[in-house]
Amino acid sequence: MTTVDFDPGAAAARATDAILHDTLHGTERGVVVDSPPGAGKSTLVVRAALELADAGRPLMIVAQTNAQVDDLVLRLAEKNPDLPVGRLHSSDTDAYDKALDDLPQVRTSARAADLGGLPVVLSTAAKWAHVKVDEPWPHAIVDEAYQMRSDSLLAVAGLFERGLFVGDPGQLDPFAIVGSEQWAGLSYDPSASAVTTLLAHNPALPQHRLPVSWRLPASAAPLVSRAFYPYTPFRSGTGHGDRRLAFAVPSDGSGPDRVIDEAAESGWGLLELPARHTPRTDPEAVRAVAAVVRRLLDRGGAATSERAPGTPLPLTADRIAVGTAHRDQAAAVRAALAELGVADVTVDTANRLQGREYDVTVVLHPLSGRPDATAFHLETGRLCVLASRHRHACIVVCRAGVGDLLDDYPSTEPVQLGTLVKFPDGWEANHAVLAQLSEHRVGWRP
Repeated sequence: MTTVDFDPGAAAARATDAILHDTLHGTERGVVVDSPPGAGKSTLVVRAALELADAGRPLMIVAQTNAQVDDLVLRLAEKNPDLPVGRLHSSDTDAYDKALDDLPQVRTSARAADLGGLPVVLSTAAKWAHVKVDEPWPHAIVDEAYQMRSDSLLAVAGLFERGLFVGDPGQLDPFAIVGSEQWAGLSYDPSASAVTTLLAHNPALPQHRLPVSWRLPASAAPLVSRAFYPYTPFRSGTGHGDRRLAFAVPSDGSGPDRVIDEAAESGWGLLELPARHTPRTDPEAVRAVAAVVRRLLDRGGAATSERAPGTPLPLTADRIAVGTAHRDQAAAVRAALAELGVADVTVDTANRLQGREYDVTVVLHPLSGRPDATAFHLETGRLCVLASRHRHACIVVCRAGVGDLLDDYPSTEPVQLGTLVKFPDGWEANHAVLAQLSEHRVGWRP
């Protein structure tokens, strides 16, 4: 059988062309796009916005956070400096990035009426929910639609006639501060994602997916696709020889150095500490994470990629991130890094790292040292985010015994009739990731 070479650029272009065709020329009220990590979701949103504006179709853009809105405004301004753009914001003093004030084509206001007549207006879902209009926008683009609750979509649905919904189905589910058990299984569950509810009521809407991740390297895309996107598989936009991570300073033989070398070679590394039940802010695991970061910087790392072939770029602190499940764990890691004199490394929870990209990530495994496996720690989106932020390598710090913990964990969650079962479940996804990491395991007793 002849193997047909996969052309990632051509595959991505075909998918984008089909999405834009349905958006500009389709007759359905909505178009849904599934985007895996690093597939160019924001690039698609910006391109669709520019093409709609060029076609004389005014549109509103809905994002979930102010940072996402500001990023999209900056991207639009960069792509078309002559396009008038409106940034609708709250009345808070720091409601938007003040860098927007330096862009003459961007008009900012807390009142939608002040931005009337502009071809593109952007704001958060929370702000849009308070806007009233006489005539709806012809089009809307909803960014991060899987992280938007359906009640938020209902609050803005009357503002536009047709929508493009773009998001990542494998990331964390929308956050709700109240229990939602009373709505489970109902088609109008307000805590469900906007896309889930949209498709429940409009199953015939066109659905597309972006087939290529330009962030994840060839070493990571197969695992992330298999473990978290079994029904919407994707490929890496690069080959195994396109990226390289090298270090000027040789290994000193310690656990952190050995796992760094393993990750540089294979893209994955597991620094496994002795099995033990620990507090959530496990001091040994926190120090191990900090030690790995310190050595990544001390060894003079350099990353080579398709962005600048043949030109190694220094692995600086701002290109490294540490991911945790809880905020107190992140705070403990920051303190440990400060003791080692490390600054400018991003340390945050999976929720806050969502959508961001780094050369190397160091992850404190959500189940490390735990006596139980709760639904929170087994959530597929949390592990997916932590395992999909990197361009070159991901190093996981974890205590031994997680596999046994998963096998001993009984599923006690009540089954709700009519509820869409999320697949794969956390148990299966964790086992898939552990199986891969076990091939790159470095045992270490601090």
